[in-house]
Amino acid sequence: MAYILDFGTPVNTALLIYILYSVQKIVFPSTSIPKTIPSEFKHGYSWMPKEHPPTVLFKTYTPKTLEPFSGKDGGRILLAINSIVFDVTAGRNFYGPDGMYGNFAGRDASRGMAKQSFDLDMLTAVDQPLDKLQDLRSDEIENMKGWIDHFSNKYVICGKLVENDAA
Repeated sequence: MAYILDFGTPVNTALLIYILYSVQKIVFPSTSIPKTIPSEFKHGYSWMPKEHPPTVLFKTYTPKTLEPFSGKDGGRILLAINSIVFDVTAGRNFYGPDGMYGNFAGRDASRGMAKQSFDLDMLTAVDQPLDKLQDLRSDEIENMKGWIDHFSNKYVICGKLVENDAA
């Protein structure tokens, strides 16, 4: 069965004009340059954000220099697991001062994460040497590695944790 295009009907003529117009817009897109550069989202897509997120630099931290990053007063929140420092500011509800894991903020959370304990005795004092974690069982070490994988996929690694006198 052969179909013959009939441009005599208004519907076919309108469809042909619409198709030609659409093809013309695709083949020859508008090249007009906007008079002003958009600076914020208004009615459509804007390629320029209102503000850029702060730059995160990879740094070496000690327990003493990590401690101020506990999220108090709305500041950044960092924590360390097995000498890897993560910026967990995006998870403020969990790691902030009032969060479930708030006692790990600004601290080495290795032992607590390995043992699944939020107790304060899981934390090493900031003026003491780093916890060597030598007494952890293999399942606790695997648990800690699971937390490292979780954090690595969710948060920015922003540094490493070293002894107080090493920095």
